[in-house]
Amino acid sequence: MARKLVVGITQGDGNGIGYEVIIKALADERMLDLFTPVIYGSSKIFGFYKKQIHNIEQINTNVITSAKDVHQKRVNIVNCLPENVFVEPGQPTAESAKSAMTSLQVAVDDIKKGYIDVLVTAPINKRAMVNEGFGYTGHTEYLENEFGVDEVAMIMVCDRLKVGVVTGHVPLKDVPGLITTEKILSKLRLMQASLKRDFCIDAPKIAVLGLNPHCGDGGLLGDEEQQIILPAVQQACEEGILAFGPYSPDGFFGLGNYSKYDAVLAMYHDQGLTPFKALAFEEGVNYTAGLPIVRTSPDHGTAYEMAGRDLADPHSMISSIYTAIDIYNNRMAYDELQAGKMTIKMPDTEIKPRGGRIIE
Repeated sequence: MARKLVVGITQGDGNGIGYEVIIKALADERMLDLFTPVIYGSSKIFGFYKKQIHNIEQINTNVITSAKDVHQKRVNIVNCLPENVFVEPGQPTAESAKSAMTSLQVAVDDIKKGYIDVLVTAPINKRAMVNEGFGYTGHTEYLENEFGVDEVAMIMVCDRLKVGVVTGHVPLKDVPGLITTEKILSKLRLMQASLKRDFCIDAPKIAVLGLNPHCGDGGLLGDEEQQIILPAVQQACEEGILAFGPYSPDGFFGLGNYSKYDAVLAMYHDQGLTPFKALAFEEGVNYTAGLPIVRTSPDHGTAYEMAGRDLADPHSMISSIYTAIDIYNNRMAYDELQAGKMTIKMPDTEIKPRGGRIIE
């Protein structure tokens, strides 16, 4: 039998719903047949939240100081926080922010050492962590720096929809200045590579959204579509990337046209994440493409208003775990296939790019 993957799970903000969705996700004993979980946080906080959840059977835990000592038949907890750690459900505090930072740092160190295979991160409070010296606006930016890659892409994932963004955690007023032809091209190249290797899509079709209402309405409402986005789509097509658009976002999602494509590239955070979460909030997963490791996260936040009340839905956490495992296995299969294709000539695809026109 193949070795079970070791899935590292960070606690996120301990005053949010992170522990609750983790516990609920791992409550089914059958989960341990699929992978070995390692939670980075505190057994004390784990026990506190477990008591708040109804209808949870006994969960066999293994408290350790390092992921190299995992027990394959138990839920492992790496105690990386102080023994006197204090929990205040529903309250963003300096202590919870520092604990979230420690949990993430220890997990990243372990995946670099090879102790865990994939990383799943529970929600954090970005503002609280920045106030405590985190130095990054989110997990994505932190991991990009930690692994020394030139660029990553945040892609929201579910079975029927994948949405990437050109600009991520930046103020909306700064977005137009960050949208360049080369930036869009770079994201399209990264998305195509990820769709092939991570999701086993041989010839992915990517729809590109416009920036302005009605794609600028012929220049009346802005010219970024004509001057920046359209040239990027055309250049991508010349490189063999099946890019299409730009499309006006309201009609594109309103008419369900996203179902015709393997992925969508939005220009900014809320342009892509708002329709995604409206369509797939419960099972949505945040995936960071472009890293040498696999990292996923639920598509929701800390939800302080639910913390400690047994109200949180674990489905996005469950999907994040499954997606991380699938991507890891897809990468292994893809790399093995590519190694075996060195002397095999593949037939040309019949799909032709149709990029080069603005669609309102």
